Amino acid sequence: MDKKIKVGIFFGGQSREREISFLGGRTAYEHLDKRFFEPVLIFVDSLGNFIHVEPSILNEADIRSFYPSKNQNNGYKVYIESLGPLKVSQLYKLIYKIGSQVKIEELKSYMDFAFVVMHGPSAEDGSIQGLLEWLNIPYLGPGILGSAVGINKPFQNKLMAYATGQEKKYLTISKREWNTSDRSKLFSSVTAKLGFPFVVKAPHQGSSIGVAIVRKRSLEEFSKAMSQCFFETFITKKEWDKLSPRRKKNVMEKMSNLDEGIGFPVVLDGEQIYHPATLLKKLDEYLTQHEVAQLNSVNGEDYVLIEEFISGQEFSCGVIQDDEGRVLPLPPAEVYGETATFDFKAKYKSTVSKKRIPVKTSDANLEKIHEDVLKAFEATGMSVICRIDGFITEDDVVVLHDPNTLPGMSPSSFIFKQMAEVGFNITNSLTYFIRQSLIERIRSGKNQFEVQQLLNHLSTQIKNAPARKRLAVLFGENEKEFILAKKVYNELCGSEEYEPVPVCAALNGSRYIIPLNLMYKPDINEFGTAIATPKHPFIQKNIELVKHVRAFYAGEVDFSVRKVSEQDYNQIFKHTYDCLTGELH
Repeated sequence: MDKKIKVGIFFGGQSREREISFLGGRTAYEHLDKRFFEPVLIFVDSLGNFIHVEPSILNEADIRSFYPSKNQNNGYKVYIESLGPLKVSQLYKLIYKIGSQVKIEELKSYMDFAFVVMHGPSAEDGSIQGLLEWLNIPYLGPGILGSAVGINKPFQNKLMAYATGQEKKYLTISKREWNTSDRSKLFSSVTAKLGFPFVVKAPHQGSSIGVAIVRKRSLEEFSKAMSQCFFETFITKKEWDKLSPRRKKNVMEKMSNLDEGIGFPVVLDGEQIYHPATLLKKLDEYLTQHEVAQLNSVNGEDYVLIEEFISGQEFSCGVIQDDEGRVLPLPPAEVYGETATFDFKAKYKSTVSKKRIPVKTSDANLEKIHEDVLKAFEATGMSVICRIDGFITEDDVVVLHDPNTLPGMSPSSFIFKQMAEVGFNITNSLTYFIRQSLIERIRSGKNQFEVQQLLNHLSTQIKNAPARKRLAVLFGENEKEFILAKKVYNELCGSEEYEPVPVCAALNGSRYIIPLNLMYKPDINEFGTAIATPKHPFIQKNIELVKHVRAFYAGEVDFSVRKVSEQDYNQIFKHTYDCLTGELH
């Protein structure tokens, strides 16, 4: 086979979303189509170092489990920045325990394409995109303009209002204004303009980090929300003195967690403190002389965005493109269940929030979602792939917010569930992301000849890909087997040797070939419900809409559940991965 395209997977990064990026890096490595691509792992640490690492790194639970090393953190799991200013020799020693440092000017020698799965500031804001353009390395997702817009929530609101005519009320309050104004008057001004309740957001964060809903008419609640989104916290002497040493350590650990704490380093009384153990000692000293300690993250926000609270069904809608640049929306997904808000925990940790496709609403509302996300996609300068969130209010008004230029890429992410509904598995989706990104880089007018050659090479590989052995991923009707089948199916999709096909073995002894979209259901119960439910007409329409794109990347896709006889089964499949036994036959 022709030479494979070297894909540099950039994961980690400097933002608060680095752990989500770590999961995305694992997904990209495991699911890239190994017939076409050679993955190269580039871990970006929170100091901005590029480190070439081995795949074994991805077996770790999180970044703090392997970097910095576990034996020197005074009993805490910390990020590299908590070790404070390091000498070059100290930093190199830490880097070379996990891989080898790659200098910026060397990046191009490691890869043909940069698959960026980092999020937030310095990753989705155009910073890494600008660096890659300077180095003539084609990269994933929109260009510098779309990326810059995608990280700026107030500017997004203006553009989306211009594009769709929506009237979402919002305002901003700067850190200076917050520190010098009468906060009671500010609270009254906010409620007078936005109503009640309202939402406070850190304007440059994603994954719902730095988001708070003020539900009580309380200045204390308002102040708490503002501090959360400025990434500052207050600890009183009274509170601190009540805590045992173990609980004080727990407070420091929680502060280190970027999804719920302000992170390190922090500033206390004008001093920058790097490590939680050091901060604990400093607080013990400081609070013997002061009634309250104010801690500020060194990476805090300079202003916050405050928006009206919109009550209604919360949805997320992915958008892709075809070769001509035509924008194609995916089936919108809805968050529902016991959790009322699609926050960080609902996205990544909740077991009570659920997702359904499409949104349970009228066809007119579904059409309106598609109409508005297309307008927003174009108005905000997005390209290749985007996820736009929003609400349908109780009076059937569609309100959009937060376009995501590089959606989360764990196997359970919204974007993959929506792609699956129209016939793309994770591997097909990643191939689409790369090829469409090459098309987008050509449109930018930079390094066209080299990128066109890369595009032609990839297109030829896809068209001429040899047939693989069809392998049945056989599972029964219990949760354990279903979970294993999903994992095996997804990982084998990128195999050079096998083409996996999910097959359900029913209790009555019959076997059924399962369409891939059913393998993206969260559990066996929803899987069973989906088998017995006719395909929604809106999804069927979406399937037809993207047919020409799917045909290139996935070929013919059967969306039906098909019963197979023993004879047919043996003819179709020469190999079976049996999830009942965990063995390949």
